[in-house]
Amino acid sequence: MTTISYPNLDDCIQTTVLENGLHIYCIPRRSGAKTFAMLAVNFGSVDCRFTLDGTTYDVTPGIAHFLEHKMFEEEDGNALQKFTALGAQPNAFTSHTMTAYHVTCTDRFYDCLEILLHFVTTPYFTEQNVAKEKGIIGQEIGMLDDTPNWQAYVGVLKGLYAVHPVRISVAGSKESIASIDPGVLHVCHRAFYSPANLALIVCGQYEFDRVVEMAERMTPKQSARIASREYGTEPEQAAIPYLERHMAVSRPIFMLGCKDVVAEQPYVQQLVGELAADCVCGKSSPLYDRLYSEGWIDRTFDADYFTFPDGACAIFSGESCDAQAVRTALEAEMHRIAHGGLEDAVFARIKKAIYGKYIRRTNDPAEVCRMQAEACFSGASCFDFAEAIQSITKEDVVRRIGQWSMDGRTSLVVIVPQKEDA
Repeated sequence: MTTISYPNLDDCIQTTVLENGLHIYCIPRRSGAKTFAMLAVNFGSVDCRFTLDGTTYDVTPGIAHFLEHKMFEEEDGNALQKFTALGAQPNAFTSHTMTAYHVTCTDRFYDCLEILLHFVTTPYFTEQNVAKEKGIIGQEIGMLDDTPNWQAYVGVLKGLYAVHPVRISVAGSKESIASIDPGVLHVCHRAFYSPANLALIVCGQYEFDRVVEMAERMTPKQSARIASREYGTEPEQAAIPYLERHMAVSRPIFMLGCKDVVAEQPYVQQLVGELAADCVCGKSSPLYDRLYSEGWIDRTFDADYFTFPDGACAIFSGESCDAQAVRTALEAEMHRIAHGGLEDAVFARIKKAIYGKYIRRTNDPAEVCRMQAEACFSGASCFDFAEAIQSITKEDVVRRIGQWSMDGRTSLVVIVPQKEDA
């Protein structure tokens, strides 16, 4: 066991790597009643093209999300029902970059951990349960198709990216999941659910040696080869500058995406990008105050940033009666900062706000586990934010914004109210 201490945060991570390659991270929380465990897989919706044992696969969009749903199915029942019988709260999610299975409990933690380790590493797919799941996920996709904010999000990524699979909805489409069968699910599980491509994260009350012993006993003794991934060659400029869609909304919803360069250090670039987005138009920025005072945006406005394999982007979103005017203002502010610099007071204030946001996240065991999963797959640890944020300079932020301000790097999506005769 290695203990990584963060004295400034009064926190630590106990960690080890098993012989089969499984990474284990445990973060103690002696004062809370709940313990949270997550088993995360470095496999997300963007991993649609990969090579395994000399064979290249082009799997259908939505396969990672479909696999997440099916993993709960076991030969002797369903893992969700087993967790519920123990009084635990299980769930899972699939993002562009990873799949994560997690459980929260107040007692019988090791029973819950045993279920978690077993079902994630032991696939059970039949023609019948796969066919049944298509109907369930098809309904979920239908709900997403009718969700304006989700459609704006998918739309802005499609506007930014011409080739990269991040442009495709995490859940895929009803058409894309129709071809999924047990065979392709087994291929994806074999390609990515190898212990060396997993991270077990626990936050709460536990005995480290017992967690390690259980993981050694419940996971495969050896790691299978992990597939190599391909994302295509993406042009520098945005694919589509403007997209519009009519939906049942009372006020237009917009998202402005800014295409960034590939992250050489994803964890650090994520923090720099978040800070840069807030400096352009976060809730503590001068531009936000001006746009809000003039009525162009409201409290729904948000500034965000995220990295993914072979890409990164900033997204500004909210409701507005004139999304084009907001776009013009945002692009002008990015150009101003890129060429004229950033005010010291603005940078210092927003840097403190970002630091405070991450400090608040460390108070929630579920957030700590998610932070650690995202960080460890980027070669970092969840508490590295403290030192990393302090080391970010104003010049780092200006350089990041400079990438977004280049000609042709933005795409605007607007969801407008349906016409009465639509």
